[in-house]
Amino acid sequence: MQLPLLALAFVVVLVAGYRLYGRFVARHFALDDARRTPAHARADGVDYVATPPFYLFAQHFSAIAAAGPIVGPILACRSFGWAPCLLWIGLGVIFIGAMHDFSALIASVRHGGVSIAEVTREQLGKPAGRAMMVFIWIALVYVIVAFVDITAGTFVSGAEELAGTAQAFDPGGAVAAASVMYLLLAVVMGCVQRFLAPPLWLATLVFVPATFGVAWLGTHLSRWMLLDHQTWALLILGYCALASVAPVWVLLQPRGYLGGFVLYTALALGLVGVFFGGYEVQQPAFKGFDAGGATGALFPFLFVTIACGACSGFHGLVCSGTTSKQVDRESHTRFVGYGAMLAEGFVALIALVTIMLLSPAEVGDLTPNKIYGNGLGRFLTLVIGEERLPFAITFGAMALSTFIFDTIDVATRLGRYLVQELFGWKGRVPAALATLITLAPAAYFLVTSGAGAYRTFWTLFGASNQLLAALTLVSIAVWLKREGRSNTFVLLPLLFLVAITLWALVRLLVGSIQAAKGFDAAGVNAATAAALIGLALFLLATGLRALREVGAPKAGRRA
Repeated sequence: MQLPLLALAFVVVLVAGYRLYGRFVARHFALDDARRTPAHARADGVDYVATPPFYLFAQHFSAIAAAGPIVGPILACRSFGWAPCLLWIGLGVIFIGAMHDFSALIASVRHGGVSIAEVTREQLGKPAGRAMMVFIWIALVYVIVAFVDITAGTFVSGAEELAGTAQAFDPGGAVAAASVMYLLLAVVMGCVQRFLAPPLWLATLVFVPATFGVAWLGTHLSRWMLLDHQTWALLILGYCALASVAPVWVLLQPRGYLGGFVLYTALALGLVGVFFGGYEVQQPAFKGFDAGGATGALFPFLFVTIACGACSGFHGLVCSGTTSKQVDRESHTRFVGYGAMLAEGFVALIALVTIMLLSPAEVGDLTPNKIYGNGLGRFLTLVIGEERLPFAITFGAMALSTFIFDTIDVATRLGRYLVQELFGWKGRVPAALATLITLAPAAYFLVTSGAGAYRTFWTLFGASNQLLAALTLVSIAVWLKREGRSNTFVLLPLLFLVAITLWALVRLLVGSIQAAKGFDAAGVNAATAAALIGLALFLLATGLRALREVGAPKAGRRA
């Protein structure tokens, strides 16, 4: 099947999903623009700020579209072929992933803009709320481990297509230099915006081109930052520590703004490559139901390997952590919540395409970050010419790094919030301690597991992430029933996610116990899988009991 036709059919399905199923879900929430959103009811000019839907969509999309929908589809395609990946991404994102994000966003809006953990506490009680917080914290640690390891690997090895292009050029060093300069550029922009307050259009004209300029500069400074994998992993964790306690205007906001332009450029390059590159699909459509190994069975591991490309519980944290506080009108929640997740499905498609264009021999032992960076670079050369391949490949790899930085420092910040809330800690010193508690396990995993640790932890990350989505839907199902509304559209995806993720976790638990040699990576995975299963069963039992006990809508509860 020709690639352009395949991609066009996928886009048509996404558009139809937004117009038909997105509208169906919206009717169940009875969106009402006359109801005041938290952005107006609690407006403070800092966190609660009514934001136009287009700008809120861009901010939300850049926050959720990280490395998950890129790495997951590439790993799954390598094991199972592109056809089952494409089917799950398309159907999963429409009926489960986008519905989950939309539901989490409107639930937070209706609960005053609070977090998913707080929604759980309100709907299922304090013990369930605390269990949800612990579950989220464990899931966030795995997010940090997987993505830090992937980034460190990119900084060390870079793109193998460029190896040997010039003796003085180091592909990994170029990506590292470009990425570090990108972060410094974001800090400069944050300070300029804070203290000089230029118009946003002027800052955009200066700093967005500079973002692409640092990718070019990185190719000329490629031997300035040649460090080993473990050193880079620890340095990136140090960055996470600083970023998680820094004021949002210093780094988080400007980095997210600039990262959005990198993301949109990556999507545009994907379109160019798909529709004008003339590439042929070389990967097999289907490779079989079992790729071998402990996590090689298509059922259940296809679903949790693709992870964020179809459904992500992490998105619920973003929806309820920042986005819900900025919704201007309730009707905007469908465009922002449901629409942004469909756009992430398209990100997953582009990632899938980058491996579909390679033969099995060309894929070899290439890591997902190399496959994506090389693919995006190849697409960029269609615009700027083959002679600029070093810049193109460096930009492709840097793009993936910017997506990851968007995730890991936000994950660290959220982990810090959870630890502080669990223990009732306030102030700067407790904030630093909470950050240390969040990053210490990640540092242990990365140091003891060595390079390529993400392969050891990725499946567990995907399972915990999608199980978090299921547990979020438990609270939403209870809330809808208390409001006297149908919750069937939530319950069916919930049951599917619970079955798939618990199935995967049980198999991971058994396999990890058999492979464990003390408290190594397999031992850690076994202990984590057991803890996640226990927390999930408690939350599911609490939710089931709540569903049975719910009668008429309770008086005084938020509408």
